[in-house]
Amino acid sequence: HVQLVESGGGSVQAGGSMRLSCTISGYPYSAGCMGWFRQAPGKEREGVAALDSDRSASYADSVKGRFTISRDNAKNTLYLRMTSLKPGDTATYYCAAFSSWADWVAKKDVLSWGRGTQVTVS
Repeated sequence: HVQLVESGGGSVQAGGSMRLSCTISGYPYSAGCMGWFRQAPGKEREGVAALDSDRSASYADSVKGRFTISRDNAKNTLYLRMTSLKPGDTATYYCAAFSSWADWVAKKDVLSWGRGTQVTVS
């Protein structure tokens, strides 16, 4: 059973930085694909970034150059480093596990979701 727990959210001023963490259990994520999503009030959940098993990364256009996804295999943790934050980045951020990169691209067959962590940029 895949379990994901996000942390690191909070409030920050525009232009600031923040790092989100997602601890992972029950999933060989080093062989699969992990991603970060976000959902703002009244909006649909959107994919923000993903990291494949070969460490290939993908980013939404809205965060390219500002966000960096990474993982620490030894700590079973996925990270999202966010810089130059904007009020438009305000959302609840979720990490998700996929069996394959193709599932991330299609945004389907999510193996597990975390409960999310709130990020507020003012």
